[in-house]
Amino acid sequence: MSFESLGLLPELTRALADRGYVEPTPVQARVIPEILAGRDILAGAQTGTGKTAGFTLPILQELHSLANHAKAPRALILVPTRELAAQVAESVKSYGKYLHLRTLVLFGGVSINPQTDALRRGCDILVATPGRLLDHAQQGNVDLSKVAIFVLDEADRMLDMGFIADIRRVIKKLPSKRQNLMFSATYSEDIRGLAQSLLRNPAEIEIARRNAAVESVDQVVYKVSKDQKRALLSHLIQEGTWNQVLIFTRTKHGANRLMKQLEQDGIEAAAIHGNKSQNARTQALAAFKQFKIRALVATEVASRGLDIKELPHVVNYELPNVPEDYVHRIGRTGRAGASGSAVSLVSSDESGLLKDIERLLRKSIPVATVPVFKQAPPPAANTEPERRSFSGNRSQDSRPARSGERRPSSHQGAKRHPTSRSGSPFQSRGESSSGQRPQSPGQRPSGQRPSRTGGHQRRSGPSQAPRGRSR
Repeated sequence: MSFESLGLLPELTRALADRGYVEPTPVQARVIPEILAGRDILAGAQTGTGKTAGFTLPILQELHSLANHAKAPRALILVPTRELAAQVAESVKSYGKYLHLRTLVLFGGVSINPQTDALRRGCDILVATPGRLLDHAQQGNVDLSKVAIFVLDEADRMLDMGFIADIRRVIKKLPSKRQNLMFSATYSEDIRGLAQSLLRNPAEIEIARRNAAVESVDQVVYKVSKDQKRALLSHLIQEGTWNQVLIFTRTKHGANRLMKQLEQDGIEAAAIHGNKSQNARTQALAAFKQFKIRALVATEVASRGLDIKELPHVVNYELPNVPEDYVHRIGRTGRAGASGSAVSLVSSDESGLLKDIERLLRKSIPVATVPVFKQAPPPAANTEPERRSFSGNRSQDSRPARSGERRPSSHQGAKRHPTSRSGSPFQSRGESSSGQRPQSPGQRPSGQRPSRTGGHQRRSGPSQAPRGRSR
């Protein structure tokens, strides 16, 4: 099957050819004709399947056919994070470069004034995070009454981060007659409920089974003591001549410390997390994509939406507390049919987390023999202990919340293990990023204010996700 056979405009297929994309992915082959037919969509697809192009291409075609360059946007794409917003906007501009459509992206962490000026000039397609979009709407900067196509991307992540109230406020500002497209990696009961209230007789498309790990990823576990993880990791990178590896830690402080340790071992590294400004994170990601650094150390800020062309290696330096986050992490490699490797360094106190992940995957992850490597010396007696958040019981990263923001919870009701080390939620009003492999298209700053609500802890049981704002 070719993109031409899906009925796409020559201007779109030409832009795809410029990027080296020849054949549509399964999700694109099924989604594009339904969107062009004007149907609402409920699509479930794992990350890396090409869903971004799946909705971007037909939206560009539909808006081009309307040929009406009003100031008010005619398509709204709502995403949970800053990086994902930037990535989607980049994709829209890339695929639509031979069409005369204007795209604008809105997210927090940057000055609102340039965005206000851009909104006054008008746009056809608006990509935004919920909180910053509502800020503009409150100030009268944006008119959503002309939106003909509404996309809710990463819907499960939206609910996990507690944005349901903001989503409903946005929907109330949209015209009743419109086409709705909803994309989610998982189909929970909450997602089903949201879909019923939003979609009209939708075409339901599910490409990968729920929470399925990417089949093309070779997963392996090394069981190693906590104080030897760094030494083993350096050995694997250097002896395996890994030129590009994405490494996940639980906390910001842990990410910074590991980055410095890798650099001491002669491995070029950078870190991205919630304490980094948007500009610093963008620069680090660009250096990683350009092979100027070998290792990118990240907290859960990069577990979704980060798309790096042909990324070969992902390492779980620390296992996530929430099993689903493991799937999102390893989904950074093996994208769009490419092969990839996911290595997990598991200490004895993480055995319970490993069992939970294997239960979710419905299979055991092979345990590899630890190679002979130069052991790290024991820590000095006066070594400063690791800084931890006051709760000691958080799942991702730790930073003060900004006004109007609640820290996201990746998975409400997740089973917890008292023996495991925990990070803490971090993701602010929008955090994720860009890139794509060439077979088929896929996808704070300083001045933080103290939180009005204080720390947010994940609760056990079926409690409602906390409400939050994505700026």
